[in-house]
Amino acid sequence: MDLALLRTFVTVHRAGSFTRAAALLGLSQPAVTSQIRTLERQVGRPLFLRRARGVTPTTIGDELAHKAAPHLDALLEITESGLDDESSLRTLHLAGPPEFTAERALPALTGLTGLTGDNKQGFALRTSFGTAEETLDGLSAGHHDLAISTVRPRGGLLTAAPLCDEEHVLVAAPRWAERTDSPKPRHKVVPPPETIPLVEVHESLPFASRYWASVFDSRPAASGTVIVPDLRAVLACVVAGAGLAVLPRYLCAAALERREVVALHEPAVPPLRTYFLVVRTGTLAMPHIARAHEWLLRAAADWS
Repeated sequence: MDLALLRTFVTVHRAGSFTRAAALLGLSQPAVTSQIRTLERQVGRPLFLRRARGVTPTTIGDELAHKAAPHLDALLEITESGLDDESSLRTLHLAGPPEFTAERALPALTGLTGLTGDNKQGFALRTSFGTAEETLDGLSAGHHDLAISTVRPRGGLLTAAPLCDEEHVLVAAPRWAERTDSPKPRHKVVPPPETIPLVEVHESLPFASRYWASVFDSRPAASGTVIVPDLRAVLACVVAGAGLAVLPRYLCAAALERREVVALHEPAVPPLRTYFLVVRTGTLAMPHIARAHEWLLRAAADWS
């Protein structure tokens, strides 16, 4: 059985689509369709059921994929290991949310890149920023090698590992905190007054809405006074006195320590958001991707 046909088959099985598999393989869709038909003739059974949107593997298709995929991944690892020598600097394409990638991931990966000059088995690094949907779509299409996402992907094309949890904190400049000190009913956590302006990253108030639902069991009554699509800019606005905001603790920890902002609430169970480290299934056989993946997981153990 032709290994090229098996590679195409496994890619289609993981992608769930001839079109997406063609993009990953650098082939035309008719070429992928032809290879799958050839393999089906060799096997003597249909491997996929064609649907309006993509394909679904048959029982035989699932069985073949589970038998063939580990061996193809092992062959890929052998091939890639031969390229991983001192004279070969591979390029890692990383994608993720701008703030977390800039503040957490990139500093952690710096020691692995070839830019420092002291790691002969490093790699060059190219970075893209985007939403979770944009990032996972780009990874699926083969534009990225490794992605950081707040959404766990479904299906067999992508494989996700929990990276870390991000604690969210409701913060404001000290002068606004004085307005939240009015008497409160016992045993009840009361949200800040509606008169305090709200700073957010989007009109839909994603951070504030999640925090209000978790801590106050309600929705924010106020609309966003300042909307800026970068959490670092949100923090700068809050420090300047623009209002209150919900921010990741890692991002505002230094400002809290300097008393530039204060936490308005310290709930017993703070709202959390989980980050996932995502790759296309099978690509951890590539040494430079595997090293970056391992390094980020190891670094995340010390993030708090």
